[in-house]
Amino acid sequence: MTWRAKVVYNLVWSLGAPEPCFAQEGTIKYTILFKPEDKRVEVPSGSLIQDAALEAGVEINMPCGGQGRCGRCAVIVEEGEVRRRSALRLSAQEVEEGWALACQTVIESDLVVTIPPQERIERRIPTAKVAAKIALPFPYDWRQDQAIQNCFVSVEPPSLDDNTDDFSRLKRALTKEHGIRGLVADLPLLRKLGAVLREADWQVTTVLELDTWASPEGPPRLVDILPGDKTATSWGVAVDIGTTSNVVYLVDLLSGEVRDMAIDYNGQIARGEDIISRIIYASEDDGLRELQELVVGTINKLLKRVCGRQGIKSSEIYKMVVAGNSTMIHLFLAIPPESIRLEPYVTATNHPLPVRAREIGIDINPEATIDCLPGVGSYMGADITAGIASSGLCESKKLTLFMDIGTNGEIVLGDCDWLISCACSAGPAFEGAGVEHGMRATAGAIEEVWINSQTLEPTYRVIGNGSPRGLCGSALISLLAEMFITGIVDKRGRVRKDLDTPRVRGGEHGWEYVVAWGTETAHGGDIAITQVDIENVIRAKAAIHAGYSVLSKSLDVEISQIEEFLIAGAFGQYLNVERAIQIGLLPDLPWEKFKFLGNTSVRGAYMALLSRQARQEIAQIAQMMTYMELSADNRFTQEFVSALFLPHTQIEEYPSVMALLEEQG
Repeated sequence: MTWRAKVVYNLVWSLGAPEPCFAQEGTIKYTILFKPEDKRVEVPSGSLIQDAALEAGVEINMPCGGQGRCGRCAVIVEEGEVRRRSALRLSAQEVEEGWALACQTVIESDLVVTIPPQERIERRIPTAKVAAKIALPFPYDWRQDQAIQNCFVSVEPPSLDDNTDDFSRLKRALTKEHGIRGLVADLPLLRKLGAVLREADWQVTTVLELDTWASPEGPPRLVDILPGDKTATSWGVAVDIGTTSNVVYLVDLLSGEVRDMAIDYNGQIARGEDIISRIIYASEDDGLRELQELVVGTINKLLKRVCGRQGIKSSEIYKMVVAGNSTMIHLFLAIPPESIRLEPYVTATNHPLPVRAREIGIDINPEATIDCLPGVGSYMGADITAGIASSGLCESKKLTLFMDIGTNGEIVLGDCDWLISCACSAGPAFEGAGVEHGMRATAGAIEEVWINSQTLEPTYRVIGNGSPRGLCGSALISLLAEMFITGIVDKRGRVRKDLDTPRVRGGEHGWEYVVAWGTETAHGGDIAITQVDIENVIRAKAAIHAGYSVLSKSLDVEISQIEEFLIAGAFGQYLNVERAIQIGLLPDLPWEKFKFLGNTSVRGAYMALLSRQARQEIAQIAQMMTYMELSADNRFTQEFVSALFLPHTQIEEYPSVMALLEEQG
């Protein structure tokens, strides 16, 4: 009952009238028809359009986790009455035309709702052939150091003279033929043991998992028992659960090769594009269960893809090693992540114990171990510890800065005798989010821009070579650098209003520069970068710059003394060093100091899958790494403010940019 209804109720009741009857919210049911899928669903009054869509199985992207911030869950209410809690990012005309945010719109009658085409996932990804070439040099013999072993044994059948139980017979055979002692087995294996032994005429292959990091002196465990000799194949998977994308490596444990790989967007993106949005979503109603199901569904889809291409059954996969940031690991295991975003910013666990595949719902052998690698803290997760191990940082002994640039920027400085780390929130701009015409690096995204310094006219390159639909993160960096060098924006990033070009104009969100006219685009609308967008990109680059500046100054190390910059992550693969220096994202140093490593997280998981020693090394990296909480350091604020200029307040630290500006006049 609303406060107005209560006032009326009290007034009428005080005058002696019969007590009125109010329908409670949720008691009335409304029918919602979603087009173009033509799906109907009945929901109680007071429901949001997003709730009805979920109930109907209609997909609506909610990159901000249903907080009403991004505007990308907009739908069209063709018929019926709704109440908009918020119309952020919708113009008055769009509201008049029936547009509404699904996550902020309350259903107040039967509705007909049209869902516009959702952003498709068409990221440029490595092919299976490329992946098959992946093989890391190990400083130790991984063939003698694997956790999974297949052992063929001949078990002596029972008799009246020897009525020893089946499991004891199996253990006796393993000890005699392979020297393996102390075998243990869980109940599902004991249930199938007798039947397999007899059907196979006592000739079987045992799949064993030897001691793990969680139990280094523990007994070997029976993972599966197969009839006959099945020692010719053995499979495992390494997985990176990224905030944006999930990657699966299918690994031949006998050769050590990555036989196949698959990558796709993390299904959780539809419920939140950044980790904070997902943490908030997980804390509401059944959000945690839903987010876990989404990421497990994504991984299972990738597993089905690689197993189908290689002609194997998913039940033949006997181990999975998982890397990911702390929030992704929590959501994967359905561990509530709320404390990660709340001061003093702690995780439920940095070192989760291994679990069985059947406990999570992962479609591999149900008794297979799923080992989630250890992290350091709330914003320094297993993706970074795995990345440090696979980057070779510990072998080089050079003073090295390791960076993973994305929505969060994780930064590590050291030489593996010591490591100090920090994390800073760059925001979603580098992923193309939080930007008026931003989008992910999918087909139709402009990925690089050049501007003629005389005419101020742009040229651009589009992913997929079709008509442009928006700007992805690499385009934003490229575009901002070009606008600065050609004088379209000043050192504060402010768009100049005195330029003789139709490309610069006043817009709904301030001054803007038009990159593509509506006659060129796929949707018929202009694609522009606004003053607000520019400020978002500058803040993102300033956060990264401040992060590595604070780390180096806390150790009294000059940036020029750092011998190597290792840049990890999918975004780093498309980062143009020259443009990144021009806006001050990277320091002005010789280009040969920068190395782009791609996905170091999944490669670290791959190493840990093949070698128990590599797994132990990752655990040691996590234990030795010192984490600096930037929110408690005043120097971060000072460095951040200094970096809110192009390329920096102290432009003399960027001599190559100064020379280019002089050349451009």
